Amino acid sequence: LKALLPEAIANLKRTNIEGEKVGTMGMNISTANADYSDEEGNKSIDLKITDLGNISGLSGLAAYGWYMVDIDKENETGYEKTTTFKGNKAYEKYDKQSQYGELNILVAKRFVVEANGNNVSMNEIKAAAEMIDFGKLESWKDFGVEQ
Repeated sequence: LKALLPEAIANLKRTNIEGEKVGTMGMNISTANADYSDEEGNKSIDLKITDLGNISGLSGLAAYGWYMVDIDKENETGYEKTTTFKGNKAYEKYDKQSQYGELNILVAKRFVVEANGNNVSMNEIKAAAEMIDFGKLESWKDFGVEQ
């Protein structure tokens, strides 16, 4: 998963990258995440990929409640909504005052791609998420899962 995280996002350089695999009672979850920021430290974007592995059914998705509902809220400072991103169910939330946003995308009902940003536009957050190879994630959907 770490190999799918880019070296840089536009003018933001990767400042940290880590991966983790946790297994308990026959369930395995893997994550990879990277932090990106500009030289002044004003703008930042974090990318994370979570592989729910063999718990990708409803129990695996319980932590991502937005997957099972439709959300469409807006106020004077921002919005949150469920949407589609590159053909996948997604959730996005953005606050115009703080310029903080998040985008969560469920890929192949197994992987969750998360992009969060501070002092950036939602378009910059979406551009960061688009750097992830969704096709590769889709091709891995059955990897390591007993049929």
